Amino acid sequence: MQENNRTSFLTPACIFTCIRYQRRMNTTDFTRCPDRSNTGSLKWQKYANTDILPMWVADMDFESAPEILQALRDRVEHGVFGYTVPYAEAARAATDYLRRVHELDVEDEMLVWLPGLVQGLNLVCRACGSPGDGVMVNTPVYPPFLSAPIFSDRTRIAVELVEKEGRYTFDREAMQAAVTPETKLFILCNPHNPVGRVFDREELSWLLDFCEEHDLWICSDEIHCDLILDEQVKHVPFLSLGERAAKRTIVFLSASKTYNLPGLACAYAVIPNPKIRKAFQKVCRGIITEVNCFGYVGMIAAYTHGEAWRQEMLTVLRQNLALLERTLKEKLPRVKMPKMEATYLAWLDFRDYGLETPAAFFESRGVGLSNGTDFGAPSGFLRLNFGCPTSVLEDALNRICMALAE
Repeated sequence: MQENNRTSFLTPACIFTCIRYQRRMNTTDFTRCPDRSNTGSLKWQKYANTDILPMWVADMDFESAPEILQALRDRVEHGVFGYTVPYAEAARAATDYLRRVHELDVEDEMLVWLPGLVQGLNLVCRACGSPGDGVMVNTPVYPPFLSAPIFSDRTRIAVELVEKEGRYTFDREAMQAAVTPETKLFILCNPHNPVGRVFDREELSWLLDFCEEHDLWICSDEIHCDLILDEQVKHVPFLSLGERAAKRTIVFLSASKTYNLPGLACAYAVIPNPKIRKAFQKVCRGIITEVNCFGYVGMIAAYTHGEAWRQEMLTVLRQNLALLERTLKEKLPRVKMPKMEATYLAWLDFRDYGLETPAAFFESRGVGLSNGTDFGAPSGFLRLNFGCPTSVLEDALNRICMALAE
């Protein structure tokens, strides 16, 4: 009997037997910051043995959902952790989620599994065009968008976003002026890291027209699509623009940002066009490893059972954003922040203070922020991660206020 019970774990569907229809027996304490020292945490190790609060890299200081933790425990109990190929339940969890949450009909064969977004960005640059061809990106943007074309022996064409009434958008005239006959790919970040925009359907339709006019592939990074903070805004998947978009688009998605699972290294591309999918898969050969078994399990549990946790987490993020907005208005009116529609990453403009090295300045006052120059922005911009307990954010903001009061 014991042997039969252990054998049942070989069926992926059985991993979640003990939690499938159960009510949540406990919840996450979003007021507590787990001790992440001595865990190899990239975020915390950078400032180990200092009094600097790490508010930089994009992972959250919240425990994952109890359902995810239980699913991982169940997988550990199986006891064998060999090479794991994509299996039916993983694909079903992803496609069901896309259909349920984003009203997208995606077939299993359109999915290409990856260990992360960064690998995907580098692969799509290699898959599209030839060495020397152009890849267009908008700045400021997540640094791997800027490095992937260079690493792939492509020409990076960086066009600044333009700010209008506190919201960033495409500079359409500048993009038309910058595109060349050798440009083959446009990489979109939506929702946008770091400016917090959720581009609307009109903006995305213009972008699709632009890419059609110049015959560009579109790579759409949508890994922050379930972190919408402005409840009046809705994420518009690029593939929802229809067949014209499906013909030329690769979309990157993952549960990692929303459910705080980046260490499990599981992401996927949705590529409807078989020709583009084949080209992408070809450059993956011999480079991309299998997604590890825990990555699939974490994603399945997140997409299947994580919605209640996500809503609780979003409530905390909205409270943190409100605290940040209040602090800027009441204590730091010279610091500018665009309207934050999504993500937990605030884009802050400290240029009015004339700080020569703003990131180093705040590190010396106990707050570690991301340097805006890494995102292709002028000196004076910094990114602040508010995906943390409110008390930690309060501490960081107090330190920033005291530093600027000097």
